[in-house]
Amino acid sequence: MVYKRFWQDPYLTELETRVSSVNGQEICLVETIFYAFSGGQESDSGTIAAMKVLEAAKAGQEIIYILATDHGLTVGESVKIDIDWQRRYRLMRLHFAAELVLELMYQNLPGIEKIGAHIAEDKARIDFRWSENLSRYIASLEQDVQQMIHNRYDIISDFSDQVLQKRFWKIAGFAQVPCGGTYIKNTIEIGGIKLSRKNLGKDKERLEITLLKG
Repeated sequence: MVYKRFWQDPYLTELETRVSSVNGQEICLVETIFYAFSGGQESDSGTIAAMKVLEAAKAGQEIIYILATDHGLTVGESVKIDIDWQRRYRLMRLHFAAELVLELMYQNLPGIEKIGAHIAEDKARIDFRWSENLSRYIASLEQDVQQMIHNRYDIISDFSDQVLQKRFWKIAGFAQVPCGGTYIKNTIEIGGIKLSRKNLGKDKERLEITLLKG
């Protein structure tokens, strides 16, 4: 099983490691900083041994990386991982902004249900099952999130079950939420957000989140 360094230090942008298995275009590594799509958060982009990673996918507790057919890597070979830091950092900031929005919705609108989410580099979205137009809540939500950003809350991220690879994030006095994504260390890093609402059909609402800075 790959050791996921992106959990211990999500700010690492390069790593020397070794190939643990090869199956055609698919390779696995001894340890990694390259996040694979999970929980709605898109994969990182970057290279392994200076070759572009075409796809990264979870397989149980393993991560499989797909390279070009002529990658030539062998088991035990030393390789360097480089990730696109600008993309990773935007994903981290948007992911946690979405987590704050979601938790505030849960705390303020009992009965609301999340039915989907996606975190991309340009924006995040959360889909809800809810019978009301969410536009009426946007101004107060933005204000509440901005206050949490201004308050510079530290974000704790750790294992709830290391064997099963289950993790959580926590802000003391606010919430503890199960999630295995990559996170910033402090709410101030988000910078600021803008929310917009879309109707997806009967009793289905979407909130989209964009960053105001960088």
